[in-house]
Amino acid sequence: MQASLDRIAALNPLLVAFCDMRPEAAMDEARAAESAVLRGDDLPTLHGLPIGIKDMNDVAGLRTTYGSHLYKDNVAATDEFIVAHLRKQGAIVVGKTNIPELGFGATSSNTLWGTTCNPHDPRFTAAGSSGGTAVALASGMVPLAMGSDFAGSLRTPASFNGITGIRPSAGTVANERRAFGFSPFNVEGPMGREAQDARLLLAAMAGPQSFDPLSQRRDPGFDAPGLPDLSRLRIAVSEDLGFCPIDNGVRATFRARMARMATFFHATDEACPDLSSVERVLQVMRSLEFLHDFKAIYDRDKASLAPNVVYEVERALTLGIPDAAWALGEHARIHRAAQAFFDRYDLLFTPAASVPPFRHEDEWPRQINGQPMANYLQWEAIAYGVTLMGNPAVVIPCGKGPDGLPFGLQIVGPLHRDAWLADVAVVLEALFAREPDLCRPMIDLPALIRAAADKKQEPQQERTST
Repeated sequence: MQASLDRIAALNPLLVAFCDMRPEAAMDEARAAESAVLRGDDLPTLHGLPIGIKDMNDVAGLRTTYGSHLYKDNVAATDEFIVAHLRKQGAIVVGKTNIPELGFGATSSNTLWGTTCNPHDPRFTAAGSSGGTAVALASGMVPLAMGSDFAGSLRTPASFNGITGIRPSAGTVANERRAFGFSPFNVEGPMGREAQDARLLLAAMAGPQSFDPLSQRRDPGFDAPGLPDLSRLRIAVSEDLGFCPIDNGVRATFRARMARMATFFHATDEACPDLSSVERVLQVMRSLEFLHDFKAIYDRDKASLAPNVVYEVERALTLGIPDAAWALGEHARIHRAAQAFFDRYDLLFTPAASVPPFRHEDEWPRQINGQPMANYLQWEAIAYGVTLMGNPAVVIPCGKGPDGLPFGLQIVGPLHRDAWLADVAVVLEALFAREPDLCRPMIDLPALIRAAADKKQEPQQERTST
């Protein structure tokens, strides 16, 4: 715990991974955890491990600000379920990790806490919305941290920062924060520097709860880690899922990496489910949730909302019940097509992100290969296409991309086989570790510490405006 707090103190002024924190309480709990070890007590799965919690989840005594001045004084009275559950598993909460304002944006930047920076090059974004979580892990601030994922909020930051993130099947991790309880879109998930760490956290998070109507029985595979035989697997490969804009450099890198991996598997085909209607389906179904969450605030004080949220609410107001009826039916078709696809294939591989990490001043990619992006979200289509399928997905680092920053693979597996998919990721990461051009990129820690020390010397007004 002291090592975690020291690393946060050294790097957070530069990287802004953590926002509200509880260092004294965390140290007290760490001492108690140490005493339990010395007594020879039975220890839970995550005993004594420091963990970061995304600033959208309630932790008793800490602020849940959602990265917004609207909630800057919103101190949680109690832990929400998943936080309390992880504490029972032995994890010790260090603090909250930074997000974009209200959780919506391509970068983890807000005017309340500041801008989260990529530890591989602080001039570049960490992505969002679980950007603070990804940076806390990549920079060694904590060994484990929570993320959440709707349209790539966990997977894109994992890719940009060179770590592992898992989007579970809906219901694998009980979720009490979904406004629409029967919606499979928003899920809580684990992130770790390596697949084995993320798997450990997912195993601790998984389990049924009656408050979640999608909740699933805990997969017994979590209690018996396996070593899947990759040579028996038939995989599908898709550069763009048939509809996603993908940067040409990302395409070339993905092709080269998959060619290197071809001998790992029994068979490899270029294929994907029919996702041709994903853009429209996501637009409509996402709009329903925005109206539920933000219409009252929009009517009361539109100026208090982030531009991305205003855009989403106003787009939602142009839709009607026929649009919703079509989208709900078409989403069911997409889901069924995806499950039929996994009757033929064991895994689907895609790039984890459509573009390399971009600079902070870009906010979000306005174009890809000259094609204008319709909004701040379209560039994440390679992630939200998988969201609509409903299947679990893991992102693992696979060397560096065309710009020299981390490059990630997205691996999609059969529905509710989350433990097996995590095992596949562990096996692949072990294979990648043997290859210099495939292994997880490492940060230049001494350079980061020097840059952070320089940052501390800047005038306060300059630091807070970054």
